[in-house]
Amino acid sequence: MKKLLVFIVVLLSAGFLSAQTKSESKIFKKSVIRKTMMNALDWQLANPKHKLTDWTNGAFYAGVFAAYETTGSRKIWKEMYRMGEANQWKPGARLHHADDHAICQTYIDMYRISGEKKMIEPFVETMDRFMATPYETGDIRPVTWWWCDALFMAPPAYVKLGITLKDNKYLELNDKLFIECLDLLYDKEHHLYARDIRYKWDHPGIEPMKESNGRKIFWSRGNGWVMGGLVRVLKELPEDYPNREMYLRNFREMASQIIKLQQADGLWRASLLDPESYPGGEASGSGFFIYALAWGINNGVLDRDTYLPAVKKGWVGLNSLIQSDGRVGWTQPIGADPRKNFNAESWEVYGTGAFLLAGSEVIKLKL
Repeated sequence: MKKLLVFIVVLLSAGFLSAQTKSESKIFKKSVIRKTMMNALDWQLANPKHKLTDWTNGAFYAGVFAAYETTGSRKIWKEMYRMGEANQWKPGARLHHADDHAICQTYIDMYRISGEKKMIEPFVETMDRFMATPYETGDIRPVTWWWCDALFMAPPAYVKLGITLKDNKYLELNDKLFIECLDLLYDKEHHLYARDIRYKWDHPGIEPMKESNGRKIFWSRGNGWVMGGLVRVLKELPEDYPNREMYLRNFREMASQIIKLQQADGLWRASLLDPESYPGGEASGSGFFIYALAWGINNGVLDRDTYLPAVKKGWVGLNSLIQSDGRVGWTQPIGADPRKNFNAESWEVYGTGAFLLAGSEVIKLKL
């Protein structure tokens, strides 16, 4: 009798695992990925948030454009065009602040398709003023890009502009400001970025903040911003560009560390080195990591055998955060470090942007 019960349990378990495997394999079908992306996009467009020039929407519309490239939807193009017209194709108001340049990534991408100069002229004018106006530094902001999030916001816009206009001054400016930020915030032991110098352990005169386990604070979304930004820079730079190898080395070092910090559910916690204190996978950081790792595989800069299992597990995990109405749940609200104040109902536009970017690369994987 006991043997019979064991046999039945084994059969039931095998059936459950088989059904689970089938369900998971379904989410890698191209038609399913497109549908899931569109559901998430439709929900987010119906639930707008923040000024359209805000950095949050800069990240969101980067994902919207990726969804347009993936689906070819004229509806998506019209939504992006409506956004650009509402903004008069302008960046945000702060001249030197990288956050206010993020939305220009989408303007440039659209200009490359339509050829409408109005889409980039305000950004060109802003960059002229930017380069002619000295930046005033401070104790917490000793360089122009003094927080790691900036490496997603501005570098792709500068590089896209330089490549589009065939003008290296924008690329060279990006090199300078990027390297300043890397030198300030990149941790060479952990191959991760501190959010800003308040989280650096070796910066003179500053008592660094620590996690409850005593380890350094490395914020998931902050490092997701960096990896996403690196992808968007590397996509643009020619193979023979003098500093391309620097960006590529930084990307590979981070990727090697990031897969070690992935949790059993395929996701990353808000704090990368103290996952036990932050239960629940976080959508925005995880989305950017999956986007970056999948792009690395698709473009031959990351080893497929090493990274594909992490991407597949991550995409399954990320899909588990999508709510029935299409919202990308489990997204940490706006902040500068790991927080626990989010749940299945928590959403932000950059969480949807990260999901759309991830889907745009996962759909290209040869499985």
